[in-house]
Amino acid sequence: MHVMLQTLGSSIGKKLLMALTGFCFCGFLAVHLAGNLSVYGGPAFFNSYVEHLHSLGVLIHVAEIGLLALALVHVTTGILLFIGNLRARPVRYAVSRRSGGRTWGSATMPYTGFVILAFVIYHLIGFHFADHSTRTVFQIMTDAFASPGVALLYSAAVLLVGLHISHGFWSLFQTFGANHPAYMPVIEKIGMGFAVFVAVGFGSIPIYLWLS
Repeated sequence: MHVMLQTLGSSIGKKLLMALTGFCFCGFLAVHLAGNLSVYGGPAFFNSYVEHLHSLGVLIHVAEIGLLALALVHVTTGILLFIGNLRARPVRYAVSRRSGGRTWGSATMPYTGFVILAFVIYHLIGFHFADHSTRTVFQIMTDAFASPGVALLYSAAVLLVGLHISHGFWSLFQTFGANHPAYMPVIEKIGMGFAVFVAVGFGSIPIYLWLS
């Protein structure tokens, strides 16, 4: 137990936690997006999907608690790694840090993470904790995205989610040791494809409801 705690407290251990929780969130995003895309089937189809989720009862609450725990670990570990990196390199580089294979996704990883955290809190307040007694979830969505500002804000936010994933997806495989020239390029392409799928999938919904 002491060895395990010591490992998790190290830089490598924190990166493993980030990779594991990030992988779980990628799975959640895929499932969540698949469900949300049912909005294109119309109000009845989408509300039927929502009712099916609610019929799962306690399983939904268990999943929500699990997601909250994953978020706390991911965010806390990310902050600790960010602070550790700042302390290790207190002086800014004199040359561009984007050289040597760095991408926009890797260069902005901590900052997009903070923005995404703020966006998730905003999203939960506006949808999860909204009053569901007089309106269906579809109505809550259409009311929110009737404002072009809100629709564009959501679309911009999920673009940042895609940018975050574009680096995080292949990086988590690298952290787990899957860094091999034979298949890492394939993983990078899959990660980029998944990032585009998430960004376009989630980002299209607010625009669609705004224009409907």
